[in-house]
Amino acid sequence: MSGCTNCSTGTTAVGGCQNNGSCGTSDCNKMNAFDWLSHMGIPEIDKFDIVEIKFKGGRKDYFRNSGLLPLTTGDPVVVDVPNGHHIGYVSLQGELVRLQMQKRKIKNDDNILSIYRIATPKDLEKWQEAKNREIPTIYRSKQIIEELKLGMKLSDVEYQADNSKATFYYSADDRVDFRELIKLLASEFKIRVEMRQISLRQEAGRLGGIGVCGRELCCSTWIHDFKSVTTSAARYQNLSLNPSKLSGQCGRLKCCLNFELDSYLSALEDIPNVEKPLLTEAGPAKLQKTDIFRRLMWFSYNDDNNWHSIDCDRVKMIIEQNEKGITPFNLKQDKAFEGEFDQSKNNQDLELLDKKFAQSKRKKKRKPKSRKPNMNAGDSGAARPEQQQQEKRGRNQRNNKNQKRGNKNQNQKDNPSQFQADNPQKGPIGKNEGAPNKRRRPNRNRNQKNHPNKGQSDDK
Repeated sequence: MSGCTNCSTGTTAVGGCQNNGSCGTSDCNKMNAFDWLSHMGIPEIDKFDIVEIKFKGGRKDYFRNSGLLPLTTGDPVVVDVPNGHHIGYVSLQGELVRLQMQKRKIKNDDNILSIYRIATPKDLEKWQEAKNREIPTIYRSKQIIEELKLGMKLSDVEYQADNSKATFYYSADDRVDFRELIKLLASEFKIRVEMRQISLRQEAGRLGGIGVCGRELCCSTWIHDFKSVTTSAARYQNLSLNPSKLSGQCGRLKCCLNFELDSYLSALEDIPNVEKPLLTEAGPAKLQKTDIFRRLMWFSYNDDNNWHSIDCDRVKMIIEQNEKGITPFNLKQDKAFEGEFDQSKNNQDLELLDKKFAQSKRKKKRKPKSRKPNMNAGDSGAARPEQQQQEKRGRNQRNNKNQKRGNKNQNQKDNPSQFQADNPQKGPIGKNEGAPNKRRRPNRNRNQKNHPNKGQSDDK
């Protein structure tokens, strides 16, 4: 077991945090129960002598403090177990232990074993050596199970503190004959073997983990008795029957489906049961969705995508009218009315939800940085207008030059004879009429291709 950093539960030292640290108030260990009666000043004569001890995987058991040892929460103690002794940690004591025993229906009789002593460093060292054998034992045991081809899943192994017995926890769908397996494990590890079958929920509680809610699994923190969970709990809460969303890490339906089931059942008492479409002059209205706590129901005419929301009292009234043979004008009104009805308000609630989750976060556009460096940082505000005027003048001059060139080329295309008369030194306009003469650059590589030896030195 892993202790906290504020006390000595995770070290070889004796003693806990004396109820001042996180051992008795937080999640230092699995399935902690806060002792809210520890500071109540109960008389020592009437103090309950049975102590709750916690072992590996959150397993708890009750032992009698027959020697009246001064125990505190988080102390490692050596307890009596059948055919040996084991080490556990004190998790709860006092009057709350009496209440826990009544809740679990455990009798206070002679079957409750006693506590030997507070564990010494030598006891903890020997127990640590036994715990170091657990992981290699799991790997080797899984290999033996595969060789025997048994339909079982080994989840955990717990060695006793005296290193004389090991408990193998497994889960299986059907009955498994593991008599041959016990013989092989006993001869392999030279210990007494106990096989204990657990459910998939108990397996998840022993292994631990983080649920989809972001918190530690309930089965590994506070749930002791696992109640059956059915798909009807999801139907009452109007949840989609998707196995991947309703199942937990154990592969079964989530235990938290039962948490709010009573609240939904009490709220459903005022919700009318719509077994068939509601008859109106606008057409039959089918039920599409129900908001249980807001007492709103959405209907659609003739499987239309436009939904109309009305409260449960109005639904009850329409059902009573249909039973009497009366057909209302629509879901909102019993009789026709003058004027137009605003249809945009029907799906106002649904449209708000769509806008809430459909809007994507817009990225802020960065302002473009000026490319030209600012030479005069101090006089930047005064020099900026003059610089802009100079740039504007330069752009206007370039535009005027380009416009003149364009007009000249256009005149050449429109009046080629006039252009020839104005320029007698140029010959008749041929293939490229009106096009300016381009000066060709001599190809220096042409001579080299015809005369490869030219241009090279004769001295070789």
